[in-house]
Amino acid sequence: MPTYEFSCEVQPQHLIEQSDPARGVYAFSYTITIRNTGQVAAQLIARHWVITDGSGRTEEVKGLGVVGHQPLLKPGESFQYTSGTQLRTASGIMRGSFFVVAEDGERFEAEVPAFVLDATGPGHPGRVLH
Repeated sequence: MPTYEFSCEVQPQHLIEQSDPARGVYAFSYTITIRNTGQVAAQLIARHWVITDGSGRTEEVKGLGVVGHQPLLKPGESFQYTSGTQLRTASGIMRGSFFVVAEDGERFEAEVPAFVLDATGPGHPGRVLH
């Protein structure tokens, strides 16, 4: 088991009631579960997202913490949160990473696997890319 490691799982979902295709607004939520799969307690400090819509427009989002939190996770602990984004097209791809600092001062990145945001059907849940 690596000493410093967080794993990330994503569940994206199209939010039909908050979308307005006639105006080019497609709303999505994503629930992320972050688990400390390493051997040392570590704190999530910041996030970095790259969001690309179906026409190739890319937006980068950087900031401290996630939904107002900077969780400290001991080995085996997890933290789950839900956030959202809007696209101008019915589909797109999101990928990102979290900047993490272990309690012994070691710094590392936790990659979030790319996932698809897809509004092609009623209540379509989206897909995670592997």
